Amino acid sequence: MISQTDPSAGPVAFFDGVCNLCNGTVNFLIDRDRRSRLRFAPLQGSTFAALAASHPELGGIDSFVLQEGDRVHVRSSAAVRILMALGGPWRLAGALLAVPRPLRDRLYDFVARRRYRWFGKRDSCRMPTPELRARFLD
Repeated sequence: MISQTDPSAGPVAFFDGVCNLCNGTVNFLIDRDRRSRLRFAPLQGSTFAALAASHPELGGIDSFVLQEGDRVHVRSSAAVRILMALGGPWRLAGALLAVPRPLRDRLYDFVARRRYRWFGKRDSCRMPTPELRARFLD
């Protein structure tokens, strides 16, 4: 696994590595990211710890986070921009950015608060297959 983020290598989607919904979402993204543009890292890893050290606003966050170069997006903004990064028809998800962020985040938070109850939790972070290892940061 790569231990540091290189902003020039493409966006990094940070996810809750013990959340079954989040892991399912990562699988969904991998299957649709035909250009292998997205990279992934768990919120519980050292890559996110380094990012959070330079972005104090990320302290205590447990939602999807997207790092695009020097820009960091959280919650619904991260989710929408991650979909947009897939390209093709997924770029249409960008229309959701016209919805005021407080409304988008309210729906995002509703699901996020219930994700463990609805989808369960793992004992540890996911381990990528050997084919996908280069796309995962620790």
